[in-house]
Amino acid sequence: MTDRTTTHRLQVATELHHFIEDRVLPGTGISPASFWKSFDAIVTDLAPKNIALLAERDRLQAALDQWHSAHPGPIRDMPAYRAFLQRIGYLVPEPGKIKISTSKVDAELAKQAGPQLVVPVLNARYALNAANARWGSLYDALYGADLIAETPGCEKAGKKGGYNPGRGAKVIDYARHVLDRTAPLRKGSHTDSVGYRIKDAQLLVKLANGSKTGLVDGSQLVGYQGDAKNPSSVLLAHHGLHLDIIINRATPIGAADPAGVCDLVLEAALSTIMDLEDSVAVVDAQDKVMAYSNWLGILKGSLTEQVRKGSHSFTRGLNPDRLYNPPAGRGKAVRLHGRSLMFVRNVGHLMNSPAILYTDSQGAVREIPEGILDAVLTTTIALHDLQGHGALASGEQICNSRKGSIYIVKPKMHGPAEVAFAAELFGRVEHMLGLPDSTVKLGIMDEERRTSLNLKACIAAAASRVAFINTGFLDRTGDEMHSAMRAGPMIRKGDMKSSAWIQAYERSNVLVGLSCGLRGRAQIGKGMWAMPDLMKAMMEQKIAHPRAGANTAWVPSPTGATLHALHYHQVLVSDVQKTLEKIKASKQHDALLDGLLSIPVTATPNWSAAERQQELDNNAQGILGYVVRWIDQGVGCSKVPDIHNIGLMEDRATLRISSQHIANWLLHGIVTEAQVRETFERMAGVVDSQNAGDPLYQPMAGRFDSSKAYQAACDLVFKGLAQPSGYTEPLLHAWRLKVKAGA
Repeated sequence: MTDRTTTHRLQVATELHHFIEDRVLPGTGISPASFWKSFDAIVTDLAPKNIALLAERDRLQAALDQWHSAHPGPIRDMPAYRAFLQRIGYLVPEPGKIKISTSKVDAELAKQAGPQLVVPVLNARYALNAANARWGSLYDALYGADLIAETPGCEKAGKKGGYNPGRGAKVIDYARHVLDRTAPLRKGSHTDSVGYRIKDAQLLVKLANGSKTGLVDGSQLVGYQGDAKNPSSVLLAHHGLHLDIIINRATPIGAADPAGVCDLVLEAALSTIMDLEDSVAVVDAQDKVMAYSNWLGILKGSLTEQVRKGSHSFTRGLNPDRLYNPPAGRGKAVRLHGRSLMFVRNVGHLMNSPAILYTDSQGAVREIPEGILDAVLTTTIALHDLQGHGALASGEQICNSRKGSIYIVKPKMHGPAEVAFAAELFGRVEHMLGLPDSTVKLGIMDEERRTSLNLKACIAAAASRVAFINTGFLDRTGDEMHSAMRAGPMIRKGDMKSSAWIQAYERSNVLVGLSCGLRGRAQIGKGMWAMPDLMKAMMEQKIAHPRAGANTAWVPSPTGATLHALHYHQVLVSDVQKTLEKIKASKQHDALLDGLLSIPVTATPNWSAAERQQELDNNAQGILGYVVRWIDQGVGCSKVPDIHNIGLMEDRATLRISSQHIANWLLHGIVTEAQVRETFERMAGVVDSQNAGDPLYQPMAGRFDSSKAYQAACDLVFKGLAQPSGYTEPLLHAWRLKVKAGA
């Protein structure tokens, strides 16, 4: 039984109550009495609205099920389908000209273009690494990645182990060519440089042939560290991003370099989403306190983690800001943010939390809507940032937003009414805390079908708050599957990315965002590269995101952020966006809408028995590999080996696709229940072997009746039709709570 403290109509888990009163409120100027009174009022007023929005989802899904059952297969009469969607309120009238009025948005979102990380806030080490990934060593990223092949003499480990100079030479050559592309010299190449110095407010580069040269564009020199004649760092700018040439002849790399250069550090992860949602397993008050505590520590600068590497250990904390001397006559010292600008991702509207119980108007005791809990707590915690409480152990003052804003990403919203509810909720929290209207900025994740179809209306519903929209292919695919579950058998997962709806979705998101005035005011983002070990493939493919007009995209690691940053040096996204703005989204509206409404089903499934089993094996293995860590160990996101032993960053969005896909094929007779159960049992053995080196791992094979993880995985499929919008959270939370209770 959870120990609770009653305040007004709220029964708060005592652990959470103490955390709020002892650690969150002190120093904010908000008294406990005022906080709890206002919190109680918000829950009383808004919880019923939250419940009503979920009931509306159910109503619309029932109507979709009925229509698709009566009209199976791909959409053959698009006007009739659109008329049906308009009639039931699924498709709303497109608003007229909409321009967001969002103000006080930090440059990392409004002006700069670069990578974005998403990290489970529950893991302090990951959170710190992500926050510090604002700056990344290109040398380190290249050395460890498959971007440079491990050909003979170029292996990651040298003949005697450790550093391999042959591979190091390849890294240095690659980095010098990056400098040639981003900060070209008037003559010669950075590959021939033997010295860098600052003279007369310009960068002077000495070349191997004895000649001296400078930058084609002298204004690219932003600052330097050390002595102008012998700098330890030279800071350059290109496409709004910074590159820092690190010079130190006392290091092994610098000693061997003619110019003494030992690294090229790139401005990389401009922003990071500290995640309370898809990448974490947070099911009760204990978990919530851990997550909120890390968010508080990040903003106050106090979060640290002991890290052990081999026989050495050290304390990791947040990086300080970076200070540079300005070139002579160019003003005051240059101070650059040392950390990513941080969003916090709250949960969506679906789930409730046992962390707080409340009494509704009928006298029934209910769990609080988790999104309301997150909004109140993460915003209250962010007061410490707005009020200037952030400081490192060294005493250096730090802040997250220099514009005085709080950035909250809100996922899994279905249509404009749900976006309007999020805006209303944030407004109530602002009033509670005495903050100006629209202090809380909203990140709209365009990852549900009803949001994609009505994106312009969604933006209009929060026009003074929108600081971010993005496409989320994974959850969007899961919702596509569940929404049209009864239309017929879904095509194979591998074919989804070339389907009509996804092409329309990716294009529509950018065009609608630009038509609503997001350029220069907010981020337009693209989704995750899920294979952290395949950086060569990422570099070949992910350049498509800036070329499509997105000024940010998700990457799975700090290394991925450093490498993906190179794409934003290749593509000036603001120019791409200006060109795309000439394409009137309204003129493409009907064609894009028809594309978005195309259903990825086949009327004539002609897959062979081997192809069906292959798809089933792949889905079942992925489900089990992710769920076993979630249920047994509380790991919400990790690198999970797929059926081919390629590590994939898995979270609940990928789980939603795989479970809904099998549920769909079961419904339409593509596979049988017996076949699915046999596959799950066989794949359990595969997953067990893949996790054999984990001392905390509990095998599933041979324990099918006692393994809660195995039972949860099966439930996701066999109860998949009944899951709201196909979400996995209700079942995952229920099974994880059983494990935590020892039931």
